[in-house]
Amino acid sequence: MKDILQIENLTHTYGAGTPFRRNAVENLSFTVKQGEFLGIIGHTGSGKSTLIQHLNGLLKPTSGRVLLDGKDIWAEPKKIRDVRFRVGLVFQYPEYQLFEETVYKDIAFGPINMGKTGDELDRCVRETAKLVGLKSETLEKSPFELSGGQKRRVALAGVMAMEPEVLILDEPTAGLDPAGRENLMANIRDFHRNRGNTVILVSHSMDEVARNVDRILVLKSSHILMEGTPRQVFARAEELISAGLDVPEVTRVAMALRQRGLPIDPAVYTVEELREELVKLEKGGAVC
Repeated sequence: MKDILQIENLTHTYGAGTPFRRNAVENLSFTVKQGEFLGIIGHTGSGKSTLIQHLNGLLKPTSGRVLLDGKDIWAEPKKIRDVRFRVGLVFQYPEYQLFEETVYKDIAFGPINMGKTGDELDRCVRETAKLVGLKSETLEKSPFELSGGQKRRVALAGVMAMEPEVLILDEPTAGLDPAGRENLMANIRDFHRNRGNTVILVSHSMDEVARNVDRILVLKSSHILMEGTPRQVFARAEELISAGLDVPEVTRVAMALRQRGLPIDPAVYTVEELREELVKLEKGGAVC
């Protein structure tokens, strides 16, 4: 897979020239593959939100570069709007950004600004609404009549309808109940699988990240602490916890079992893997 995004020595400074100067991200370098599902985790203040706002040009680097398909997104500042069509960003609690009279118009807003009209626009709106679990009869309703979970889907559909090459999601399930969280993540997985687009997920939920992403980037104090597959990252659970981060519940259980002397693989992070480990131990007589 080729690189769709390249971040080179990215630094962003707030309050430059004042006593409150601080680097929200500092000298970050990493790449994102086309079609990859990347998770970004880190405690509050680690630089996650600042980082993702650079990826579609909402913020301009103090130094360093963001390359989209090999081209610096700020090489032609007048074309930064085109970058935002290609890299879609869904903020936390996006339902507060709904403003149109109907769900249909809200989803259509982005595609219309991209120049879509007629049958092409209608297809785009209806297909995307279906993809996020919205029924066709919902399209003519006011978005303000909907439940919180439905509003979240409308806002998500509005960005998906622009068919971005990269979809960035900032805490997309925040505030939803467990059923709503899993339902929405299933919609996002379907989008990723059906379209093959790159998805970047920012989340505080380690279980959510563990179940969905191909690779994880861990931020701490404006820097990259570690990166790798979920297995590689959660194998370093004690280091994550010492950095003030959480780990999946299954990883915590596995850690507790190891502390009791059971030889559980430290890279275990799913229920299925833990079950397999326990079955192996039972067959070997290690579990009473």
